[in-house]
Amino acid sequence: MRKIIITIALCLPIGMQAQSINQVLQSIEQNNKELQSQVQLSKAQKMENRTSNNLPDPTVSYSSFYKNGAGPGHGTEFVASQGFDFPTQYITRNRQADLANEAIDKQQQAVRRDILLKAKTLCLDLILLNQEKALMDIRKKNADELEALYAKRLEAGDANILEVNKIKMERMNVQTEVAQNHAACRSALQSLLAMNGNMPLEFADVQYPQVKAINDFNTLRDEVIASDLDLQALSFATKAAEKQVSVNKQDWLPKLQAGFRRNTDSEMSMNGFVVGGSIPLFSNRKKVQIAKAQALSAQLMQEDARLEIENNLMALFNEMQQLKEAMDTYDMPLLYKSLDLLKQALKEGQISLIEYFVEAETVYKNLQARMQLENQYQKVMANIYKNEL
Repeated sequence: MRKIIITIALCLPIGMQAQSINQVLQSIEQNNKELQSQVQLSKAQKMENRTSNNLPDPTVSYSSFYKNGAGPGHGTEFVASQGFDFPTQYITRNRQADLANEAIDKQQQAVRRDILLKAKTLCLDLILLNQEKALMDIRKKNADELEALYAKRLEAGDANILEVNKIKMERMNVQTEVAQNHAACRSALQSLLAMNGNMPLEFADVQYPQVKAINDFNTLRDEVIASDLDLQALSFATKAAEKQVSVNKQDWLPKLQAGFRRNTDSEMSMNGFVVGGSIPLFSNRKKVQIAKAQALSAQLMQEDARLEIENNLMALFNEMQQLKEAMDTYDMPLLYKSLDLLKQALKEGQISLIEYFVEAETVYKNLQARMQLENQYQKVMANIYKNEL
């Protein structure tokens, strides 16, 4: 099959090498604006999680007072203090923030995975369009040869004008399909270009990448469940919610305060310390129950997501098997050889032009059907192994 090179940029640098699917995905990972935005959002969320463990702001106060009556007298008071929690609370909150940030990292990786899967799907569609274009080139080449042959036969009186017109109609149909194919290519390429931040790309593959064979569903399920980024994110979110219960329990501990105090008047000055605290009798009410309910909700969401992923994986596995069986029924070398044999039989007068077109159309449809089956198969496999992107 002839290799068709499709350029994705209008002003491509001279000498730029064609890129494989992996190279295209690497470029998109570097240039995709949505992914860059998600990276910055994740940084902000992780820093925000850390702020819950900051010390409260220190307080400073100064007051000036005077004695009543005619006698002289003036005093001042200066107080600087810092509030803080029990040390164990900082340790617990820090661990909770670590778990929450792990969940954010996994969510970011899941966004990256989904973007790259979308880009890979576009690449797989382009490979199909390239293969179909190559098949159209074969069809057009055969039509051109037949048009030249029957033009000579028409002059010699061995063919009629209806047969020549039939061949011309075949060429027009092929040209229409080529135009539609080109439009579909441009649309897919433009989408791929947008995902790459409008940076130039060149994609020239006409063969699909090798994929790992799948023989056992249970083994596949264990691999997918262990590597699924959505489940990993939910797992860390569940652990963070469970740790939040411990954080809220410790919030019943008193809030402490320590500081420096200086008092002065007209006769003397005194320095001292300020020690105090507050008991959260009201501010922490029902927070433990709220945290427990949120932790249970997170656990149930994780279990539901696991079931959904398993069910979706089973559907993909069944679809993969059906597509593989359907693909194996096609003998591609035989189909291409049949086109040559049909053309040879027509030239030697063994079959009529009508018979040729009927049989050739069947062969073309089978070839295109096989290409579409392989495209669907590759998409299913890409979805199954999406967490390896």
